[in-house]
Amino acid sequence: MNLRQLPNIITGVRMALVVPLVWGLDAGHYSLALGLALVAGFTDALDGFLAKRFGWRTRLGSLLDPIADKLLLVGSFLGLWLVGMTPGWLFALIVGRDVVIVGGAVAYHNLVGPLQGEPTLLGKTTTVAQIALVLAALVHLALAPLPVSVLPAMRVLVAGLTVASGIDYVVRWSLRARAQWRDRRGAGRSEGER
Repeated sequence: MNLRQLPNIITGVRMALVVPLVWGLDAGHYSLALGLALVAGFTDALDGFLAKRFGWRTRLGSLLDPIADKLLLVGSFLGLWLVGMTPGWLFALIVGRDVVIVGGAVAYHNLVGPLQGEPTLLGKTTTVAQIALVLAALVHLALAPLPVSVLPAMRVLVAGLTVASGIDYVVRWSLRARAQWRDRRGAGRSEGER
């Protein structure tokens, strides 16, 4: 095995944990689901550390890592929705935002040009808030009930950040696409004037 591929293998393990995590939640094995979520979080930190520390970054890894993160989050929210810990509207909002972002990225790539994914501070904050909500809900189910107001407050925060970051990505990438098209038109006119 080429050690350069080790972070990608670890990312693959994280992706493989999604199905048992959802199953664990749906089957009422909340301690198992919490354990799998913690292992997944550890693998995320480990593959990132290895890629950066030893320079084991690959094109495949740069594609798989965010996909694994999204699958894990969406799977976690799906499992939490199945057991009534996430309202359907919040699950739909989280999935809808990701669909819009991925659809926009595909459209940008096909219509404008190559896309370098650059998470924004708002996007990172949204992801951290979503992870915190998943972990809080899992702790609530597996270990000890949280105070009554904690999860509803976290859901409102996640919903607000999800909407704000979705709008931010759409506006940011729409402006970039517009600027690219304007530059191309300007370059075309310059060629025509020669």
